[in-house]
Amino acid sequence: MITRATSVVILGGGPGGYEAALVAARLGAGVTVVEQDGLGGAAVLTDCVPSKALISTADYMSDFEVAAGLGVRLQDPEGDEVSDAVAQAETVNRRILQLAAAQSVDIQASLESVGVRVLRGRGRVVDRGTVSVDTADGARTKLRADVLLLATGATPRVLPSAVPDGQRILTWQQIYSLTELPRRIVVIGSGVTGAELAQAYLGLGSEVVLVSSRDRVLPGEDADAATVIEDVFRKRGMEVLSRSRAAGVERTEAGVVVSLVDGRTVEGSHALLAVGSVPQTAGIGLEELGVERSESGHVTVDRVSRTSVAGVYAAGDCTGVLPLASVAAMQGRIAMWHALGDAVAPLSVRGVAANIFTDPEIATVGIGQREADESPDIEVVRLPLARNPRAKMQAITDGFVKLFCRKGYGTVLGGVVVAPKASELIFPVALAVQNRLSVDQVSSTITVYPSLSGSIAEAARQLHQSE
Repeated sequence: MITRATSVVILGGGPGGYEAALVAARLGAGVTVVEQDGLGGAAVLTDCVPSKALISTADYMSDFEVAAGLGVRLQDPEGDEVSDAVAQAETVNRRILQLAAAQSVDIQASLESVGVRVLRGRGRVVDRGTVSVDTADGARTKLRADVLLLATGATPRVLPSAVPDGQRILTWQQIYSLTELPRRIVVIGSGVTGAELAQAYLGLGSEVVLVSSRDRVLPGEDADAATVIEDVFRKRGMEVLSRSRAAGVERTEAGVVVSLVDGRTVEGSHALLAVGSVPQTAGIGLEELGVERSESGHVTVDRVSRTSVAGVYAAGDCTGVLPLASVAAMQGRIAMWHALGDAVAPLSVRGVAANIFTDPEIATVGIGQREADESPDIEVVRLPLARNPRAKMQAITDGFVKLFCRKGYGTVLGGVVVAPKASELIFPVALAVQNRLSVDQVSSTITVYPSLSGSIAEAARQLHQSE
């Protein structure tokens, strides 16, 4: 607990900012959060929460197809078979935005309940202890800051030759204004955001063309997992253009034309830009303050979220540590624990689980295949999910469980799960990695039969280290 009154100013109300505010307030500091768009930031309002809600809606659509394969059909009261489920884009997007707004309101209520002051506006660092805020009502106010946390997040990267107009050429933050489902959407970029949203629109009923500049989709992920996802994309009718880099996008009378570097063109009704993000660290006084940033503009931090300037901390996507809401939140908490003198442990990403919300999902934790290939001391086993009895019951044919352990010791070092709801299945693997459990400890824990998690225990059994 702090022993004197301390003023904490937080620029940005996303996961890194609002979780830090909760910690600081409970430790007795006077806390002000400055947020331009609304509590929760992009994660809640335009990114993580909305995109996963859109994907969940698409998942319901795919349930109809799975049910048909199991012998279940929809039928109207007259006994006629209902052939198609249809997504109503305006209704879907309205619900998503209402859900995001409600989450933002809940976060603000949580902050205010512990005495945090919330200022709607844009903040700029004047000097080490002062922040100037241009508020939403047109006023300007100055705040004293004994401790400053930068949690300004990131924004979609755009191409000079593909300027978003919010109607036909869109960033992932603009798609929720659509009142009609895109007839044919060209998704530019096959990283996590591109793959997730391409999957979502395919599931909702759009024709989808995915433009990938690399040899395969999800180039930064486990190669086996990415291959499964690309095969599923193609099997379900998505057109995947590998080794195809977009040169620009132009509006036409009927939609858009995407020009590729090799001279080809792709026509569509809409284009979605998913070519990465840039940190929102320019123009807020960091240069004048002397806060060190990388060439990409990310704020440089250590494992307790300190920047190069004493008393100034940073958390979340503006740091480039890991672009995950869970990591941003932990960075924010650690920053306040450290700044206000509470017990603190440096950030460890060893046990951080990540998930890609495609269908099937890809969940990972710990080391991956690349590290295993480079070390003779790491053993790996991969089990196809189709062999699992619960998977057979649910007509799951795509996916696998992969575990990595250290030879001789059996310590679980990482894992990959490709499956429906892999985000839930990865948790026992994350527990094992975080707590340095052995494969024998994992396999000796009795699982429900039948269950998808049984494949995790079976993989651990196959990695048993005999003496």
